[in-house]
Amino acid sequence: MGKGRLEAFSDGVFAIIITIMVLELKVPHEGDLHALSALWPIFASYISSFIVVGISWNNHHHLLNSVKQVTVAVLWANLHLLFWLSLMPFATGWMGENHFAPVTVSLYGVVLFMTGVAYGTMVRTLAGSHNLQSEAAIQTGADLKFKVSMVLYPVGISLAFVNEWISLALYASVAVIWFIPDRRFKQSHAAP
Repeated sequence: MGKGRLEAFSDGVFAIIITIMVLELKVPHEGDLHALSALWPIFASYISSFIVVGISWNNHHHLLNSVKQVTVAVLWANLHLLFWLSLMPFATGWMGENHFAPVTVSLYGVVLFMTGVAYGTMVRTLAGSHNLQSEAAIQTGADLKFKVSMVLYPVGISLAFVNEWISLALYASVAVIWFIPDRRFKQSHAAP
């Protein structure tokens, strides 16, 4: 089957996730800068999560550009990815409202980790839905970025109970790694 409906549905879910996150930002009742400064953890959580969702959307877009068709298994893998991303507003809000308390930072890391697992599952499912010599299957071989992410997230989740700022730095490191979409997919998109 074609990939158009999958892309349209996914884009809608990404837009809803970002909308829910921004709607969680409450306008202060006071009209001074002190009122805004008291909300810095909420803004910081929102900004970091907006970046993560944006990076996820960008990589999702590049991934789907590398294939021409999807299967039922790919549809389910995509729903698995969207499920974990849909938990981002909750994890973001809880972390910001509680000023980066260790448990909230750890849960945020679990959502990030599971989003990464789901993305990896989607990559493997897409590769498996094409024959082994197809461009998509070749393009989605061993992925160092994925492997590094799957190590940094659990370390960050564990370290949240020692120092939440180290955990957040590790999560940010993974975001930096993924900021530029996987070049294998970019090459696939640019190929004639």
